[in-house]
Amino acid sequence: MCDCHCDDYAVARIGEEVEDFAASAFAGGKLHDSLKLSEYKGKWVVLFFYPADFTFVCPTELTGVAKVYDQIKEMGAEVLSISTDSHFVHMMWNEYELSKMVAGGLPYPMLYDADGRIGRYFQVYNEVSGMDLRGTFIIDPDGVLQAQEVFATNVGRSAKELVRQLAAFKFSRDNGGVIPCDWQPGEAAMKPSEDLVGHVYEKFEGK
Repeated sequence: MCDCHCDDYAVARIGEEVEDFAASAFAGGKLHDSLKLSEYKGKWVVLFFYPADFTFVCPTELTGVAKVYDQIKEMGAEVLSISTDSHFVHMMWNEYELSKMVAGGLPYPMLYDADGRIGRYFQVYNEVSGMDLRGTFIIDPDGVLQAQEVFATNVGRSAKELVRQLAAFKFSRDNGGVIPCDWQPGEAAMKPSEDLVGHVYEKFEGK
């Protein structure tokens, strides 16, 4: 079940509030008829679209994120994985394979994008294959979309890079300033000013 209120022409856009949606899910070892995005308002949310259960690259991605899930939770964030497989298939896949790759299986929810409606709203649904592409979306505590990244199906994403990106957005929100290329947690942000214009090279000289 997908109760998505996004109209047929609406699409998610960077800097805009994301429309609420609800979907059946497998989470916490149980089947849920409806899990809403709005339940996580006030937290950072990572939407992690992937093509299909019982495939090849997908289990490495999902368990990769599971291995850094504690770091994600420490930042006040939640992960919602999404594919066009049903929540029943999610449950079987988690029990049959994913739990053998990470102890206890996935610690975060697996949502059912029943007709690709959620994927269409985030522009990752492939009408030909009937599956979602690899799409990562970071939503801030106000429900505003801050980042989107879409991959073709043949290359997996980096869980470590996801943690870095989430930390960067959180640091910028909490401390102000802008985040430079290859920023790592513990480093400072840049404070835009007239004095910095044309002198960024001085700050990064030798880096």
